[in-house]
Amino acid sequence: MKIAVASDDGVTISAHFGRTRGFVIAEIEGDKIVNKEYRENTFTGHARGLNVTGHDFNDRHGPILEALKDCKVVISHGMGRRIYEDLRAAGISAFIVQETDVDQALNLYLQNSLVDRPDKGCDH
Repeated sequence: MKIAVASDDGVTISAHFGRTRGFVIAEIEGDKIVNKEYRENTFTGHARGLNVTGHDFNDRHGPILEALKDCKVVISHGMGRRIYEDLRAAGISAFIVQETDVDQALNLYLQNSLVDRPDKGCDH
């Protein structure tokens, strides 16, 4: 199983999912991380320069859903409600977390202790 964590530097969790520079992709087997890679963000609407107010444009989340379709979980420090719901509809568990450290969030997830805070998402 793979987990994507939004991160600008591979160490800290990004404050905003759509504006992140990339994603730490952690491959999990059992309760252990067996591999980590960094996937540069070239696919969110913000990364593609689609800064339309209110996100009123077609196929706004298709590219990100396609780019992360091999992941079962996505973790970010903040994300819009629409992408949160779109990830879940695509069968990807979305977590908005208070943690800011990538490794800490991954370890909490593996311990079944990661707390999802959808109320901390942004409305835009």
